[in-house]
Amino acid sequence: MTLMVIPTVYSMITGAPFVPTEMRQVRRMLKAAEIKKGQVVYDLGSGDGRLVHTASREYGARGIGYEFSPFVWLWAKFLSLFWRSKAQLRFGNFWKADLRDADVIVCYLLPHSMERMKKDLLPQLKPGTLIVSHAFHIHGVKPWKEIPRIREERLGPIWIYKTTGGIRPKKAALAQRKKSSR
Repeated sequence: MTLMVIPTVYSMITGAPFVPTEMRQVRRMLKAAEIKKGQVVYDLGSGDGRLVHTASREYGARGIGYEFSPFVWLWAKFLSLFWRSKAQLRFGNFWKADLRDADVIVCYLLPHSMERMKKDLLPQLKPGTLIVSHAFHIHGVKPWKEIPRIREERLGPIWIYKTTGGIRPKKAALAQRKKSSR
């Protein structure tokens, strides 16, 4: 039992707790990202897998979800039987995953995880990779696109970032430009 609880608690601390995203919001996120057939779409903290299954079935994307809570991952694997999609649900820590082939990365992570993403993950991504974040933005990084919240429908904002060979925080980018112009 302890072996199942520890990863669940760890995933809540280092990413976010499992909070299912409403299907209306999932569809808004995928539509806003302009997913194309064959693109590689990762969901970090994929929960029950609804986002990667939708990306796979409705857009023809190669959906890959990472979930670190064994309870949630097992539930997602069971639900996969009913989705009939080609999406993959991987049990594991997305912080240790190789995401360099990503065209789109979707997440619903807490602010401290978004900060870690900025520092550790974004510099590794290929130019043009989209980061689609539900509810939380990446502090200090200008979004490529913003989709406002719809209060009356209880749908949160969506922040989309486009990498340019690794997103840098504004201050670091300015310091780098000054350094290279010398």
